[in-house]
Amino acid sequence: MIIDLVDTTAAGIGSAMLDARRRSGSPAMGMVLTLVIATDERDHYDAMRAATAAAREHPSRILIAIRRPGRDAVRLDAEVRVGGESGPGEVVLLRMYGPLADHADSVVLPLLLPDAPVVTWWAGEAPQVPAEDPLGALAQRRVTDAAGCADPLAELRRRADNHRPGDTDLAWTRTTSWRTQLASALDEPYEPVEGVLVCAEEGNPSAELLAAWLGDRLGVPVERRSSQGPGITEVSLRTSAGPITLSRSDGRQALLTRPGQVERTVALPRRGTADLVAEELRRLDPDDTYGATLAALRRSLAAAGS
Repeated sequence: MIIDLVDTTAAGIGSAMLDARRRSGSPAMGMVLTLVIATDERDHYDAMRAATAAAREHPSRILIAIRRPGRDAVRLDAEVRVGGESGPGEVVLLRMYGPLADHADSVVLPLLLPDAPVVTWWAGEAPQVPAEDPLGALAQRRVTDAAGCADPLAELRRRADNHRPGDTDLAWTRTTSWRTQLASALDEPYEPVEGVLVCAEEGNPSAELLAAWLGDRLGVPVERRSSQGPGITEVSLRTSAGPITLSRSDGRQALLTRPGQVERTVALPRRGTADLVAEELRRLDPDDTYGATLAALRRSLAAAGS
């Protein structure tokens, strides 16, 4: 069910959602959180698709704030979606025109689910300090994506400089499978790691985070090398007995090699945005490992600049 509202108010949107739930038999009590998405007209459809797919695992009220600043008069248009492709939750597209675009929080606040966690996701460019942004201040978790910015590595440096507990970035989420496989490889007996090599396509922020994590956890120097991609293509842990290597050339499967053992093929597919968002919605507490990795990245950048 889709309800279009033109020149409306937050109260009008709330009434439309209540009416839509009654008519479709989709009670709000089944929803576990509110996902606020800050985006623009160009990116909103992809963000909506990813969020509704993630909501099949985490039934949510999804509020998509689309800012339309300019000289237009103050106006709020909305599109309420319940059922169908919206899955078990509900989706509200909020188009804010004129000066209202600078006060998206005043529109979003009355529409939050009562007594439920809030996650804010910037599907594109993010504010300098997400925790201090009005939409970020509403949330327990704040999700950015350095890879979607014009200069991913510069954006990652800003995230490191302005990190607050509760922040995370999808560039970090993309490293989960790599971190899991590497940690599993080191569960078996091995010679001490003396150095690390991380290969990835140029400008890949996930590779920078993975390198910082490995350097912080293993306490060894990490070399970064460019490859043709896609994404991260290889991690090699140098030991006196020979390298422990996890390499992936096709973005789907990786080859794990260890000294004195038979090569193993492991599944290591590149994941879509829906899977990444769903992973972040599984935890609403601060990601301390991400915070420690950003601190390690900041130290390495400072050392490189000195």
